[in-house]
Amino acid sequence: MTPLVGRRARQRWLHLIIGGALLMPYFLVGTVIVGLYRSDGDLFSSPVNQLTAFAYALPMAAVTALVPLVRPLSVAAARALCGLPPDRPLADGPARTRQARVRSSAWFTLHVGLGGVVSGMTLSLVPFAVGVIGLPFFTTVRDSAVLRLPSSMDRPWVMALAPFAGIAMLVALAGCAAAAGALLADRAPVLLGPTPDDRLAAAERRAADLAVRNRLARELHDSVGHALSAVTLQAGAARRVLDSDPDFVRDALTAIEETTRRTVGELDTVLGMLRRDDHDGAGAPGTPSGPALDALDGLLAHCGLPVAHTADGDPRTVPAPVSREAYRIVQEGLSNALRHGGRGEPVRLRITVRAGELETVLDSPLSERPAVVRPGGGRGLRGIAERAVLLGGRAEAGEHEGRWRLTARLPFPTPAEEQ
Repeated sequence: MTPLVGRRARQRWLHLIIGGALLMPYFLVGTVIVGLYRSDGDLFSSPVNQLTAFAYALPMAAVTALVPLVRPLSVAAARALCGLPPDRPLADGPARTRQARVRSSAWFTLHVGLGGVVSGMTLSLVPFAVGVIGLPFFTTVRDSAVLRLPSSMDRPWVMALAPFAGIAMLVALAGCAAAAGALLADRAPVLLGPTPDDRLAAAERRAADLAVRNRLARELHDSVGHALSAVTLQAGAARRVLDSDPDFVRDALTAIEETTRRTVGELDTVLGMLRRDDHDGAGAPGTPSGPALDALDGLLAHCGLPVAHTADGDPRTVPAPVSREAYRIVQEGLSNALRHGGRGEPVRLRITVRAGELETVLDSPLSERPAVVRPGGGRGLRGIAERAVLLGGRAEAGEHEGRWRLTARLPFPTPAEEQ
């Protein structure tokens, strides 16, 4: 009996009753239409008139169900009451495409159609079955005009079988309701499930979320990773000469202070981006706020390495997004030089601004362990490549004439192209 009267069966029965309630406005309009051309007695007592009104109601329900907001309402009711398996997901959000609206309309029509039938059976059959069960026990029931029993049925064996007949009616009703509920549960993933366009949109949202996470990971890696490398190097050097060179120690502590102060500001910027993305949704990947090439002098002064910097062209003509990415690329290149580069020679940095392109070349002394992408960390070179690709450029890193060279070329539109 559990499949007929269990918790899932009761929930599905309630879902069908809701469908019958939703059908009522359409059924009443259908009744009005039938009454316009039929005058053969009471409309509500004629089965033919009721079936005709029911036939008019279903197309009207199907048309109104083409509204996009019908799908999320239907999905919410189906998830709560249909007892769907978790491995058969339903679509989220309004039905935007034609295919999704047609499927949603088909589901709504099926729901209200089956719900109308089961609701009608529940309203009529339950009182009748209860009356049949009470025939042997209450003479008032036998004499009731509602049941209208013929005199030929007023026999002992009929009265003895009446309770069983009434129970059989209720079991049949429960079976019909369970079958209708199972049919709706089976069709829900097909008619309310995601369409190919919904799956594509979901994949695009996941890709956008992943791009945002990758963007924030790059920002944190470049700013915090560089600061930790520089601070570690400065602190180690200061410890070694703590007693013999107090002036160097003072300069190292100043560099550590400036580096940490700058990094705290950059960290606040990145966390602000994260809070903004959580509030507004996925942002545009690759367009964060933060330091740009105009802040490069401060970075070079406190990076912990001697840097020979040359510039060709005016960095102020570079668009802000490109300038910010170039700053991060230089920052990560210096971090790699700190962690893996050789000592004794300065790092050479050349920034060239041409018409429609910014080229950054960073040469560092080559050690036995050049900058690589380490498992579980050290994703700097990969991040540099991703930054360049997002802007339509490219980045290369490798040995060049006995030194480790990092080259990044970032295109940007010229004023003539923007017009």
